[in-house]
Amino acid sequence: MFKFMMIFYQPADLNSFENTYQDLLALVERMPFIQRRQVIHVVGSPSGASPYYRILEVYYENREQMNQSLLSPQGQEAGHEIRKFPPNSFETIFADVYEETGGFTPTKEGA
Repeated sequence: MFKFMMIFYQPADLNSFENTYQDLLALVERMPFIQRRQVIHVVGSPSGASPYYRILEVYYENREQMNQSLLSPQGQEAGHEIRKFPPNSFETIFADVYEETGGFTPTKEGA
């Protein structure tokens, strides 16, 4: 799998952020080839407050489908919406995702 991530820093104006974010999310949901999406609300870190506020992860079957989705008319429309966020208020990342099934490491019997 491949994913596109947007990592948003703590907003200076929460109401403005939420309005723009909801508009962005509505546009992202129209993009083709999306396998799933995750919205992560950051609540803190081991050292207290976090500089991050929200993370949006959009998953695709592969990099080619991600690229096609981002370059689609719907992806371009979402890209224009991203420009409404203040400069330096977010980061974007592409990631190759490796997932194991089961979520545990088997142990040796008798150990």
